[in-house]
Amino acid sequence: MIEPFSLPLSSPLATAAGDIDRRDGFLVGYEHRGVTGVGEATPLPGWTESLTECERALDRALTAGADGAHSDGLLALDAEETPAARHGFATALLDADAHADGSPLYRWFDADRRCESVPVNATVGDGTAEETVAAAGRAVDAGFDCLKCKVGARDLDADVERLRTVREAVGDDVTLRADANGAWDRATAHQAFDEFAQVGVAYVEQPLPAEDLTGLAALRESDGPVEVAVDESLVEHRVADVLDADAADVLILKPMVLGGPGNAHTVAMRALELGVEPVVTTTVDGVVARTAAVHVAAAIPDVCPCGLATADLLAEDLGPDPAPVEDGRIGVPDDPGLGVTLDDRVVES
Repeated sequence: MIEPFSLPLSSPLATAAGDIDRRDGFLVGYEHRGVTGVGEATPLPGWTESLTECERALDRALTAGADGAHSDGLLALDAEETPAARHGFATALLDADAHADGSPLYRWFDADRRCESVPVNATVGDGTAEETVAAAGRAVDAGFDCLKCKVGARDLDADVERLRTVREAVGDDVTLRADANGAWDRATAHQAFDEFAQVGVAYVEQPLPAEDLTGLAALRESDGPVEVAVDESLVEHRVADVLDADAADVLILKPMVLGGPGNAHTVAMRALELGVEPVVTTTVDGVVARTAAVHVAAAIPDVCPCGLATADLLAEDLGPDPAPVEDGRIGVPDDPGLGVTLDDRVVES
């Protein structure tokens, strides 16, 4: 089963491919082990295949996976070419598997894990110093102790002043992260790292353009405390190439971009083995994919704050949210499978 949906955003979202005001995608139903699992394929321009390509790939996978041939369905999908489609099919399969086992998905990844909630960061957009401080204050008052601030849209001095003002307002106990979305050249990035170190920024996400692994590796080699996180680079390059280039202290893992929750969990565990920190986030997905990402984060030992508090970016959703945010943490469903409840028209095959 493939069912299209369109979810309006609370406000337009700026992306590398332009502003978007809706998230269009497909709910996927797949019967496996006597259970119909549910997945979500929500392509994002600039990160995954197009909506049309996604639908075609899902059609191929469901045809190949007919009559219980789930491995053939997976083999019909290429995680690099059509990651959103693979995410949708793989999530439905995992939901069915974990549900049939009577286990929440995160414990299907690791049967020994017990996790009630995972820490999450709040995202503070690019505004004036006063607007940034006000947004940071609201987030801290809501219980967040980790803030990610957008930078790079203005000159560096202005961004340094914004973050310094935030630090003075929220105190030293709040973790500050910055996200430059690849806006800087190498000289600016090195200067930014020196300046941000003085205000206690933990890491900068994508300080250089996605293709510049050599520049990212050079930033890591500097003596300062600010770490390098990569996001868009994981679209431009294979994860193995990023790790081999020593280009990251932190990997920003989007299951929708990586081809599914299983792929994201595998990458996260490999990163940990190499001393690289995984941070799980979303592509502003509906409740099915967002909850799947929560399960991925819950299956990572000692996971650091993740970018999963994105439900409020949607004006409408696909169903009730089983993973609410409270005091800077997001709850992990303990019901079998994903733990997502949708109406009958969605879950029936």
